[in-house]
Amino acid sequence: MSKRSLNGTDFNAMVLAGADQLQKHAEHVNSLNVFPVPDGDTGTNMNLTMSAGVAELKRNSASSIGSCAGILSKGLLMGARGNSGVILSQLFRGFSRYAAPYEELNTLQFAAALQSGVDTAYKAVVKPVEGTILTVAKEAAKHAGYYARRTNDITELMSEVLKKANETLALTPEMLPVLKQVGVVDSGGKGLVYIYEGFMEYLLNTEGKTVTTPVKEAAPAPVMPPAAPKTRISPEMPISAQARLETEDIEFLYDMEFFINRQLGDAGGTNFDEEDFRKALSVNGDSIIIISDDEVIKVHVHSKAPGDVLNLALRYGEITQIHILNMREQHRDLLTAGMDIAPAPELFADIPPEQEAAPEPSIPPADELAPFGFISVASGEGISEVFKSLGIDIVLSGGQTMNPSTEDFVKAIHSIDAKHIFILPNNSNIVLAAKQARDLLEGEREITVVPSKTIPQGISAAFAFQEDESAEVNEANMLEAIAHVRSGQVTYAVRDTTFDDLEITAGHFIGIHDSKIVATEEGLLDTCEQLLRKMIVSGDEVITILAGEEAKETETERLASWLAAEYPNAEVEVHQGGQPVYSYLFAVEA
Repeated sequence: MSKRSLNGTDFNAMVLAGADQLQKHAEHVNSLNVFPVPDGDTGTNMNLTMSAGVAELKRNSASSIGSCAGILSKGLLMGARGNSGVILSQLFRGFSRYAAPYEELNTLQFAAALQSGVDTAYKAVVKPVEGTILTVAKEAAKHAGYYARRTNDITELMSEVLKKANETLALTPEMLPVLKQVGVVDSGGKGLVYIYEGFMEYLLNTEGKTVTTPVKEAAPAPVMPPAAPKTRISPEMPISAQARLETEDIEFLYDMEFFINRQLGDAGGTNFDEEDFRKALSVNGDSIIIISDDEVIKVHVHSKAPGDVLNLALRYGEITQIHILNMREQHRDLLTAGMDIAPAPELFADIPPEQEAAPEPSIPPADELAPFGFISVASGEGISEVFKSLGIDIVLSGGQTMNPSTEDFVKAIHSIDAKHIFILPNNSNIVLAAKQARDLLEGEREITVVPSKTIPQGISAAFAFQEDESAEVNEANMLEAIAHVRSGQVTYAVRDTTFDDLEITAGHFIGIHDSKIVATEEGLLDTCEQLLRKMIVSGDEVITILAGEEAKETETERLASWLAAEYPNAEVEVHQGGQPVYSYLFAVEA
C-alpha cells in the first residue's frame, strides 16, 4: 500500500527515528573526522543538535507537517553545535519554511521542501565546500525533485533520496582530496545519511518491511587505543554568584515564555512587525528573544508588566503555552536553600546540565550599559584565567571536545550589560554557531564575531583590543592580530593514517601547525621540537607555551630549556593552560 502524503504525525515519527539512528552511530561519525585526533566531534555535535530539536518536538505536538517542521526547526536552531550542527539546523529551517502552509506534503512538495533546505543551508555558509554534508544534501534533494515526477509514493521517493545520498557520500573522497588521502568519507554527510536511514526505517515499518541500506563507502582505518587516556571536559562557565545579588535588585522579575499562533484569535493574522514588537516589549522588559515564521511567533522576555506583554501579543494572534516565573521568588528560594547559583531558565531547547550558560540578569537602561563586552570560548582553567585577565566577561567552556550551542551564546550575550559585544570562538568549528546567535539577536544587540580559530588567535585578538577605540577600529585591529599569530597544537593520533606524506601511527604524537599536521613522533618532546622548528621563522619571535593538564612539569621545563638554547633571541612565556587532550598549545608572534 503506497503512502501518498506525510502529515505532522508521520514527520514527527520520522524525525524521532532519524535522531535515534544518528545517536546510535554518533561515535562512528566521530571516527570519520579527517584528522586522527582524539576529539573528533562531528557525530557528537550533530547528535546534540538533533536531540535539541527532538526535545522541542516532544514539548510541542502538532498534527500539520508545517507546524511540526517549524517546531523542529526552532529546537535545532537554538541547539545547533559546531559547523555540522548549524548546517543541519539550516537544512531543516529551509524545509520548514517551504512546509509551513501545508497540513500534509505529497511527493512533489516533499522534494521541494528538501530543496528549500539545501538552498537555505548553502546561503548560511560563506564559502561552501563540495564533498561535505552540503553536497550530500544537495544531490539527494536534486534527485528527489527528478524522481518525484515519477512516483506519488512517499516511501518510494524516500528510498531514492537515501540511495542517492549514499551514492554521493561514497563519492566525497573524490571531491575532497583530503578525504581520499585519509581514506574516509565525509563525516557530516554520513551523519545526514544516518538521519535519512531513520526516516526510511519509519516509513518501511509502517508497511511491515525492513530497511536495508548497503553503503559503498571508504572505511577508516581501525581506531586504536590511544596512548594516553582521553580526558572528558568538565565544562564550567564563570557566573556571578546569586548570593551577591539583592532580591529587590531584580528589576524585570517575571520570566515569560509563550507562543503566538498567528492564524488564530481575533487578530486574524495581523501583520507582524518584529522590530516594533521588540521595541514595545523593551519598554518594561529585557532579555528579549523572538523567533517568528508565517504561523507561529515564539517569545521570551523578562518583564515588569506581564499583563501588558500579553496584551501586546494578542494583537498578533492567539497565545498558547504560557510560562511565567517570578525570578524574585526563585531567588529567595535559592538563598533560603543555601545555593548561590540560580539554574538557567529553559528557553527553546534542552541543554545538558554541564553546558548550561549563565543565568540572564536584568539589562540596565542603555545609558548605563558598558560600551563593550566580551565572550570567549576555551577549555582549561588556566586558559580561562588568561582570558579573564584580559578583560573577557564570560568564558564559555568548550572547544573541540564540546562546542557551545547557539543558545549558549544567546544566553551569554543576554548576561552581559554592554552595548557592543565581541565574540571570540577560538575554534573553526564554533564560528558558525556564534554567527547564528548574532543573527538571531540582530536589532537587539550590536554583536561582532571575530573569527578566531585557535586559542592563540583569541588571546592575540584580546590583547589587541583598545577600550577607547570604536568597534570598527577594534575589529580591524583584532583581525590584524589574528593574521600575525602562528598557532600550534600537540596531541596523539587515534588511528594509523597517511597525511601529506606523513606516516602517522596510532598512539604516536602529532603536531598541528594552524590546520595542517606537520610533525609526528613517538615521543612528546620530539614532536614539540619538530613542530616548533616549522613555526619559528626568524628566531626572535615571542613564543608562548600553554601546557595541558597531562603535560608533566619536567617535560615543560625541558622544552623551555631547549627553546632557550636553540633560539636565544626568542622571548619564551610558559603558562599552565590546563586544557584536555592537547598536551601543548603554542603561539609564535613576531
